[in-house]
Amino acid sequence: MDAIATYSILNFNVEIPDWLQDCLRAASSAAEEPVGDHTLLIAEAFKFAYQLHQGQSRKSGEPYIAHPVAVADLLRDLGGNSTMIAAGFLHDVVEDTEITPEEIESRFGVEVRNLVEGVTKLSKFNFSSKTERQAENFRRMFLAMAADIRVIVVKLADRLHNMRTLEYLKPQKQGQIAQETRDIFAPLANRLGIGCFKWELEDLAFKYLERDAYREIQSLVAERRSDREQRLKEVSELLRERIHKTGVHCVDISSRPKHLYGIYQKMQRQNKGFHEIYDIAAMRVIVETKEECYRALAVVHDLFRPIPGRFKDYIGLPKPNRYQSLHTGVIGFNGRPIEVQIRTLEMHHVAEWGIAAHWKYKETGGSNTTKFTADDEKLTWLRQLLEWQKDLKDAQEYMENIKDNLFDEDVYVFTPDGDVVALSRGATAVDFAYRIHTEVGNHCAGVRVNGEWRVLDCPLKNGDIVEIITTKNAHPSLDWLNFVVTASARNRIRQWFKRSHREENVARGRELLEKELGKKGFEALLKSAPMQIVAERCNYHKVEDLLAGLGHGAVTLNFVVKRLREELHAGLDNQPEESEVIQQYSSSTPINLQSQLPSKTHPIAGVEGLLYRLAACCNPLPGESIIGVVTRTKGISIHRQGCVNVENVLGERLVPVSWNP
Repeated sequence: MDAIATYSILNFNVEIPDWLQDCLRAASSAAEEPVGDHTLLIAEAFKFAYQLHQGQSRKSGEPYIAHPVAVADLLRDLGGNSTMIAAGFLHDVVEDTEITPEEIESRFGVEVRNLVEGVTKLSKFNFSSKTERQAENFRRMFLAMAADIRVIVVKLADRLHNMRTLEYLKPQKQGQIAQETRDIFAPLANRLGIGCFKWELEDLAFKYLERDAYREIQSLVAERRSDREQRLKEVSELLRERIHKTGVHCVDISSRPKHLYGIYQKMQRQNKGFHEIYDIAAMRVIVETKEECYRALAVVHDLFRPIPGRFKDYIGLPKPNRYQSLHTGVIGFNGRPIEVQIRTLEMHHVAEWGIAAHWKYKETGGSNTTKFTADDEKLTWLRQLLEWQKDLKDAQEYMENIKDNLFDEDVYVFTPDGDVVALSRGATAVDFAYRIHTEVGNHCAGVRVNGEWRVLDCPLKNGDIVEIITTKNAHPSLDWLNFVVTASARNRIRQWFKRSHREENVARGRELLEKELGKKGFEALLKSAPMQIVAERCNYHKVEDLLAGLGHGAVTLNFVVKRLREELHAGLDNQPEESEVIQQYSSSTPINLQSQLPSKTHPIAGVEGLLYRLAACCNPLPGESIIGVVTRTKGISIHRQGCVNVENVLGERLVPVSWNP
């Protein structure tokens, strides 16, 4: 039995793609006929994964190796090099077997190791967790992407195949994975321009999240298939003939129905039924040059009546993911509307494969290294997200920025120099100013749109030329928060007010905290170790920063006080003498506040030299009115005045105590 039969039949009944069979065949005869290193790498990675996954099965019952093979196949279709394909075979071995990253590196090199390790780490992130944890997982994911974007491309291929086989999981798990796919992975595929992944991920998520709507639209699309195909065939033949007569070389004309989730979104957005949505199918015309795109467009508009407002020039105004095409809506035969997309072959490849189109054509036999980092011009959006990570400590604000910038943008405007700026639908001049630079936004005094003065809250439209007028003395207005639509602009306005009103915010925070805790011992408490710990737990470097956050509402008073009580009870020393070392005890352990406070006097008057503890039931803090209760074995228990547990205590067990200033 030859090598191909061994790996395609032995133990597992796994379908092996033709290209992989060719690699295995070439590798098995390497001693007789020289083969390239890329071929050997792919063959050895498959063999290694095959051996490691033997005996493992998927929920579907098929052998586990079928999944890595499918992932590697998707990556090859995207134009991934041998390093990416090898990582596709091996992406689960660290998580599911005893193999270590070091062993992968020794066998397949550091690049394969880094990709496998990166995908393994991404697999552990939970994007449906609470905001703080979710934000941290996003930060880590973007850092991994910044180091090498291929990590997320391998992960997208992994997710796509898992979505294709989601039917074998329990309904609750299906819903969780489908929601994460719609919220995270489909938008990422779109941002990277990998349309073929994005469309399928969205449709598969739709299948499990809106089951009834999915089945209904799927049935309606199939129901009209015959009529639609005949109509589009007639249009296609006429277009091909007329375009050819103009001297334009038509590489291809094809048509396909819009993906199901796109139809569903349009029905929801426009509040229309299925039969009211006209562009259920799109016709694609592929020509050779950019100039021929516009000549072909003229033919389309000459043959069929254009629908007003349906023309979009994404060639002159590309999307941020580098998508380029001419879109137009026309009235076809029998008065039925049709959407026509016109692009070159290169534009088509970018539309389908996005950033991976680069790998399709740039990899040469002399190099197997084709990776993008955040420094690449194609990933400016990722670089921007990484820059915001440094500025935005608040998890909620950071998540708003992600949602604002991860999802597709709808408005494309120009700077006076002709640079394209992509913004969310409804964005204003202030959103534009902050997208250009923080200081441009902070000093924005006025705006000219297409050479005419406009108010700052005027929504921008596609193709607008926007000129921001700045002055040294201009500064943000709180009113701007009422009309900006991008999270980035909103956050920068808030940050300006935080910085410019810092002294006021610190004073306000101090006032709030002092009012809650009382004046006695307050200054000493602010300088205490527990207070610094509380500040750090709230993501602030210093106590003063925490007070500023408290002053402008970034953190609540109840949250700070609760954390402070926890720290005081967790970190107090049970020795009566002053100590520089904070020892950890439970709330029931006799304690001494003196180890926490810099004051040289005893913190509590009336218990000098005695064992005592702060009662866990009421957690008294410095400055509050307190009372001592003599216990049988644990010294004196310090309670807040009015604590319900003190009400029935006999008078002879009560000890008058108070906080020292």
